[in-house]
Amino acid sequence: MSQFFSRFFKDESGATAIEYGLIAAGIAVAIIAAVDALGTGVSDTFTAVDNAL
Repeated sequence: MSQFFSRFFKDESGATAIEYGLIAAGIAVAIIAAVDALGTGVSDTFTAVDNAL
């Protein structure tokens, strides 16, 4: 039984998947923030053009 726990705690095969998941989540947050900021600016520009016409 102690060998099972020893191998279980030394096993790092799932760590890479978790790291990739965290990286993907970070990229997704950055994309959402950029699209949100850019979307507001584009909306304001279209509103100004619409008002000018």
